[in-house]
Amino acid sequence: MHASPLDTAILRKRNPTIIDVAAVAGVAIGTVSRHLNGLPVRASNRDQIERAIAELGYRRNSIAVSMKTDTTHIVGLMMPAISEFHASLLDQLSRKMRQSGRAVLTFCHDQQLRTIQEGLEFFASHRVDAVVMDGEPHLRQAVLKHIEDGLVVVLYDNDIEDLPVDRVFSANRAASARAVDHLIDLGHKRIATIHGHLRDSAARERLAGFVEAHEHNGLEIIPELVVDAGWQQSKGYDALRTLMALEAPPTALFSANYNMTIGALIAARELGLRIPEDLSVVSFDDVPAFSVHNPGITCVGQPIERLAETITTVLSQRLADPAGLGRRLVTIDCDIILRGSTRRLRT
Repeated sequence: MHASPLDTAILRKRNPTIIDVAAVAGVAIGTVSRHLNGLPVRASNRDQIERAIAELGYRRNSIAVSMKTDTTHIVGLMMPAISEFHASLLDQLSRKMRQSGRAVLTFCHDQQLRTIQEGLEFFASHRVDAVVMDGEPHLRQAVLKHIEDGLVVVLYDNDIEDLPVDRVFSANRAASARAVDHLIDLGHKRIATIHGHLRDSAARERLAGFVEAHEHNGLEIIPELVVDAGWQQSKGYDALRTLMALEAPPTALFSANYNMTIGALIAARELGLRIPEDLSVVSFDDVPAFSVHNPGITCVGQPIERLAETITTVLSQRLADPAGLGRRLVTIDCDIILRGSTRRLRT
């Protein structure tokens, strides 16, 4: 039986309980409990429960729930910084997690090992359901300790080898090979690359894709055209100036992330280089600036929404079976977005 308007008004004067929600919704207490714990209920019941929650201003006692069920419905997200890629991932992941009844709590660590350790300790002490993080190989033992203590971890972007965790990565190697194949198809043979820290699996995979494209097409790698720019804009700037000062400079460039690409584009402008007339450019990562740059920058677009959706699905499946040993690897294909920054080599 539904509660009367008078009963509802009285309930508003005190903190409503799950019993009150059930009374106003006209459903069993067990049905409300199932819905609040993310279990399936009939759509009509779900709608009545949600209306009752809104009408009563019911607030779930998350602390009490976590003590009883060992869940907090909070997922920790550890990221180096709120950069273009990570900001987009945070936005999409928050949306997807919200649909699964969870909230995302973010911790930025600036790639400092001590800060990453502090972040892990923070999330573990607050008993989050899981942590989604960009892998840092130097902290393998610290992460493993938390896993052994029961923390569920999902890795994205960079790997930590031999950890019992699930992984959701972009197809870094395959996408990079396709991007460099595009330059080779246009007749370029002196192709340079500026890559990130090779301690990071993403950097190694993207460089491997660069090498794979050369080998597949019977081209030799020219060592002086392979430059470490450490993911940084300033080093991307320096790298291009160094490359273009060579006696035989490259005719094309593959940059392994957008920060380094921005630095290279600034250097190209200062050097008076015309893109793509003097230098064809392809970047890994797509950012809004690339679509408005003149010419637009051809790039590898990471499918951030699909990454977020897959992380959410993998995490939900893992949390449904917390005793299971997570070692899944899901690789998401990337798109090559063709714009105006490449052209056929003219001899």
